[in-house]
Parts: sequence; C-alpha cells; structure tokens
Amino acid sequence: MGHNIDSSLFNIRTDLAIEEIKDEDKNTVVEKKQNGNINITSVVIDQKNKDLYNKKEGTYITIEFTDATDYNNKKEIEKVLEEELKLMLNKLKISDEAKCLIIGLGNEKSTPDSLGPLSINKIIVTNHFFELGINVEEGFRSTAAFNPGVMGQTGLETSDIVFAVVKEVKPDFLIVIDALKASSIDRINKTVQITDAGINPGSGIGNNRKEISKDVLNIPVIAIGIPTVVDTVTIVNDTFNYITNNFSYMKNNIDEPKEKLKIIRTNIDKNNVNEEDKKQLFGLIGNLNDEEIKSLINEVLIPLGYNMIVTPKEIDFEIEKLSDIIGNGINNALHKKVTEL
Repeated sequence: MGHNIDSSLFNIRTDLAIEEIKDEDKNTVVEKKQNGNINITSVVIDQKNKDLYNKKEGTYITIEFTDATDYNNKKEIEKVLEEELKLMLNKLKISDEAKCLIIGLGNEKSTPDSLGPLSINKIIVTNHFFELGINVEEGFRSTAAFNPGVMGQTGLETSDIVFAVVKEVKPDFLIVIDALKASSIDRINKTVQITDAGINPGSGIGNNRKEISKDVLNIPVIAIGIPTVVDTVTIVNDTFNYITNNFSYMKNNIDEPKEKLKIIRTNIDKNNVNEEDKKQLFGLIGNLNDEEIKSLINEVLIPLGYNMIVTPKEIDFEIEKLSDIIGNGINNALHKKVTEL
C-alpha cells in the first residue's frame, strides 16, 4: 500500500498466553487434551522461547468452553478447573497442609472487572479457625481471602497492599483471581487461564501496575483469570474475518437447499479465512494480514479516542456464573471435604 505500519506503536496485546502462540511456534504447546466439550491446552514459556512472547516464564493452562450459563456445562467446567488447579499445586510441590491466601483483584462496582471480588465471596475461608485454635474438620486447609480494591478506590498500589497482607498473614502460597482481556471475541467469558507466572493487574487494558508474582513475594503465586473484555480494534478485525468466511461459505454452498433455510450458520469459522476472497471483498485492505489490519484500525481509532474496551450485554448474568465456577473450583481443589454451600 506504500504505507508502513509499525504495530509496536499501538501495544496490541492480550492477557492470554495461548493467543500469543503463532502457527510456526506450535512446538511450544506441550499438551492438548479434551474433557467432553471442554478443551485444555498447556503452554510452557521458558528461557528458550520467552523472547517470542510478551509473557513471563511459567506454565499457562487454558480451559476453553462454550457456555458457562448452562448448569451441566457449569459443573463440568468447575470439575476441570478443580483438576487442573490440583495438577498445578502438585507441580509446585504445595502440600495439602500449606496455608493459602486468595486475592480477588478488580473493582466490584464495574461488572466486567468484578470477577475477582465476586469469586472471593464464594471462597470457604478457614484461617480464623486455625488462628483461634478452633477444631477444624480434617480435610480443610488454612485459607484466607481478601479484596484489595483498585488504585482508583484506595489510592494505593495493589501490589503493595498484597505484599503487606502477605507479610502479616504469612501464607505458603497465593492464588490471585482477575478479569482479563482477550484478542478474540470468541474467548470472551469462554476461557479460563491458570498460570504460575503471576499477574500484572490491569495490564490488559494498559493500566500497568506492579506485578504480583513469586519474584516479588517469594512464595508461589497462581493466577486464575477469565477474559471479560475486548477492544474495538479486535471486534472490527474479527468482523472482517467473519464477513470473509460467510462470503466464502455461501459461495461454495449457495445451491444447497438446506442453506436457504438457515438463519444462523454456526459453521462459519473466522480462523479459516480464504485470502483470495478477502482480497476480492476488501481490496487493498484485503492484502494485509491480521496484525497489519489491527495496526491500521488502531492508527485510525486511537487519535479519535474510539478504541473502547467492550463487554457483552449479558455480562451481569455471566459474571455471576463465572465467579461460581472460580469459587467452587478453588474450594474443591484446596479442601478435600467440600460440599457446595
């Protein structure tokens, strides 16, 4: 086009490690497995490949599902989260007696950012019983939970608050829960990421705060997050791909009678873009790859202040279900004898 676009100027990023993996880096994916309709992918980022990604070294487990609002699906996701969290605890050599502190990051008054605080409300806390010497049934570990708020509410750096609480409570390990940002609309409210690499609160939307990690706190830190927001650039770019795939699909199936009766075509996959159809539909823009299109859209929207952070209209209902999944999954992973309260 005669116009070079520097994507580094626009900080196009995602909180999900799986979205940083490019096709040529597939050897980085260490394991893929399936549990019913739920897909689990494990990615290890180490010294050998950390320069390829904008992520800290560590293990990143991604749990992908379709609908967390369906009761049966919800229970299945909880079970998978419980199992994967137990595997992470074993990997980090965290014993059944180890003391846990759970931190819910985010702003309870902002629905898409309330995953952490709402999940904390579902946690079974037992630390006070242990501190007071009250007899606790065997199978329950010492667990404390805390919502530190956000800097806009407290005026304090979240990492500093967490550091102070850790210093006082002296847990053996930390679990941090936070809402994330994705670079694909397909993953919003449909993905859980578990990682032992820690977390930078607010980094997905450009509010870079001090990290909460083992490097800072000197104890293992497990971060659990769900993407609840996406930016306008991603929505526009994904729409380009969906339009292209809808066009390609209809061109190949237009003469099939059953297609004429369909209202929703669930087999339209934005990850299978036909490049020639894309060029035919969008001309010069169709010659650009995804990253170049995102950079171009960013270049247009940022000066106007229109690269908004967007969340689904059903977020109130979905965030409640997702916080149930996180809270119950953690409870069942930490304690051997838990019945849903």
